[in-house]
Amino acid sequence: MSAETIAIVLSAVGLLLGLGGAMFAGFAWCIRRSDGVEERLGARIDSVRTDLADVEKSLGARIDGVEQKLTARIDGVEKSLGARIDAIAVDTTDLKIAMARLEGPQRHLIVASR
Repeated sequence: MSAETIAIVLSAVGLLLGLGGAMFAGFAWCIRRSDGVEERLGARIDSVRTDLADVEKSLGARIDGVEQKLTARIDGVEKSLGARIDAIAVDTTDLKIAMARLEGPQRHLIVASR
């Protein structure tokens, strides 16, 4: 074999090893970079999760307060409407009695005409 052929073979092997090493290093860099991004995103997600838990607690407390106020108001309205309905029932009974007195019993001596 001549020296030129050996030089070509050695340069081809060196070129392949160099390209393979560069590709391996680039891939390793991508993996390391994605791991770093994953760690940062994990930390951000955890902080957002704790923030959301705090917001959920405060909103739950506010909703509970509003629910208690509404329950108290609804109970008050129910009592008020109940009293008004009872008053209307008494008035209706009084009206029925008054109507019965106005109509009165039929007279027995006068024959009713048809």
